[in-house]
This record gives sequence, structure tokens and C-alpha cells, in this order.
Amino acid sequence: VQLVESGGGLVQPGGSLRLSCATSGFTFSRYLMSWYRQAPGKERELVASITKIGTRNYADSVKGRFTISRDNAKNTVYLQMNSLKPEDTALYYCNAKVNNDFWGQGTQVTVSS
Repeated sequence: VQLVESGGGLVQPGGSLRLSCATSGFTFSRYLMSWYRQAPGKERELVASITKIGTRNYADSVKGRFTISRDNAKNTVYLQMNSLKPEDTALYYCNAKVNNDFWGQGTQVTVSS
């Protein structure tokens, strides 16, 4: 199982970013996919998840601003992040629950003016 995140960067408050997580090594369409984040000095937290049938779940802190989606033909999960705030600054990880938890290497998102 391999997960490779991309799309992070530096953005001003109010800006947008789109994260991607390209996967391989398992039947993507069958599994729950999630995005987590970890800020310095804080625990890793769930940001959003999407089931194999497309049911979405979001942390309260990102509802209405972030959208998780998946493309089963491309084995990729996305996180569209709008109206970004400084408190969204973190290392963002892709997660696949394929019997066990698998993680990507993370992509840094920094929201700062």
C-alpha cells in the first residue's frame, strides 16, 4: 500500500488549496479514505473522511470550508480547502483503512500573511 500526498504550500488567509493523495497497492474503491492533520505540539486529528459509497464526514472546525472527494478511476482522494485560516496550518496526511491503517508522508499546509 502506498499513499502519496501533494498540493500543500504557503497560502494567505482566505485562500484555497487542493490536496491530492495518489494511492496504489490495494483496491481503492473498496475502502474508507481520510485526511488527518497534525499541527506542531498537537495531536493528529481527523479532518475529513469519505466512505466507499461517498458518504462524507468532517471535523466541526472545517465544515463548510473543506470538501473531500474521491476518484475511483484514478485511485485518488482529494481535499479542497477554501477560506483557509492560520489555525489550519499543519502537516496533512492521507489515510487508508485497509485492514490496518496506512499513511502517506504528509504535505505541509501553511496559512500566513
